[in-house]
Amino acid sequence: MSSRDETRFVIIGAGAAGLMAARELARAGKRVTVLEARDRCGGRIVSLPVEEFGYPAEGGAEFVHGASPLTRSLLREAGLRLAPLAGQGWRAADGVLSPSEGPMPHAARLHEELSRLKTDLTVAEFLAKHFAEPRYAELRRSVVRMVEGFDAADPNRASTFALREEWMGRGLGQQGRIIEGYGALISFLASECRQAGVTTHLGAVVTAIDANRPGIVVRCRDGGIVEADAAILTLPLPLLADIAMPPIAEAAKTQIPRDIGFGNVIKILLRFATRWWTTVGGRDLADLSFLFSNTRVPTWWTQHPASHPVLTGWLAGPKADAAAGLAEDDIIEMGIRSLAEVFTMPADRLRKMLIASRAINWGRDPFARGAYSYATPRTREAQSRSATPELGVFFSGEAFYGGAEMGTVEAALASGRETARRIIGGETSLGRQQ
Repeated sequence: MSSRDETRFVIIGAGAAGLMAARELARAGKRVTVLEARDRCGGRIVSLPVEEFGYPAEGGAEFVHGASPLTRSLLREAGLRLAPLAGQGWRAADGVLSPSEGPMPHAARLHEELSRLKTDLTVAEFLAKHFAEPRYAELRRSVVRMVEGFDAADPNRASTFALREEWMGRGLGQQGRIIEGYGALISFLASECRQAGVTTHLGAVVTAIDANRPGIVVRCRDGGIVEADAAILTLPLPLLADIAMPPIAEAAKTQIPRDIGFGNVIKILLRFATRWWTTVGGRDLADLSFLFSNTRVPTWWTQHPASHPVLTGWLAGPKADAAAGLAEDDIIEMGIRSLAEVFTMPADRLRKMLIASRAINWGRDPFARGAYSYATPRTREAQSRSATPELGVFFSGEAFYGGAEMGTVEAALASGRETARRIIGGETSLGRQQ
């Protein structure tokens, strides 16, 4: 069958990648239908009601990492403001709080071994091969904390090449927060899609994509059917297994989650009557930004330089998996006890000061089943397979972004735009030989 003019596209998922792809395709004159299983757009981006925490607190993605050129460009379009992170990081150990500055132990040796690496290994294999001696114990703990905490990754699966790119390339870069919340950016994109003629259906759970030569048919759980020339899937990786696909796409969707990592995150938001931590224990912590410890909830942060009396706890990767089965109240209690341990104060005192609380367990969210992706040694190969145009099904989103920002909102936006532009620019033909 020869190539034809494809004009009808179904995008499955109304998160950052899906909305970005929809906007680009619609602006190019394509007919676009977006199917979203939730009753809202945004996916793993969700800003909570201002009344609950005093500002649009983030239940999902919160930070803008590094340069993030596409995110920043969209913020300017939308008239939204970005506030850079500020303040001092602290570390708690053995009941003592100290500034968390200073280089990682044996940092020079770590960089030397990373730069020499020719074949990708998992992080666990890399550490076992080059840093197994007792004198490197603290370095191993530091690396594992970073991989599990920042990347939400399992060191037994995570790519050392990706770690090298992250640490020796761009680094983490300057981070910031959107003052109006990430939800405002999603609202802007959704509005842009409506103005461009995109049709969006909420509560539409897709169960199958059937071949319908020369196009496809997308079937929903409620019996709804959408015919199109092609589909773009922007779902979290675990959800791909729920959608039956044509045989040529079925193999790809089965293999992709095996080769691309996907980690869980639990966020705990605690709103107190005051910023009690600023003077606890005789320390001046008025500019506290991040707080690291070895408690069950190891990472906390404030909204500094904003003065909201809110602490956010963070469990990621294997630590989040270990707590994934707990009820929300139990997770909140775990957070309170962790803070009590860090600041050596009674948990009852914290409970009495508590005004509002939330525990968002992304692993138990039926339309996410985890938080975000990370690279394994096989990820780049898997991403290249996902770009095969003959499938009639395109995979897009933060998991399929080939740059260093994989797992971020920037990656989702960039991947959605790249997928749309590849189609618009004629770099791929959906006319398949039958």
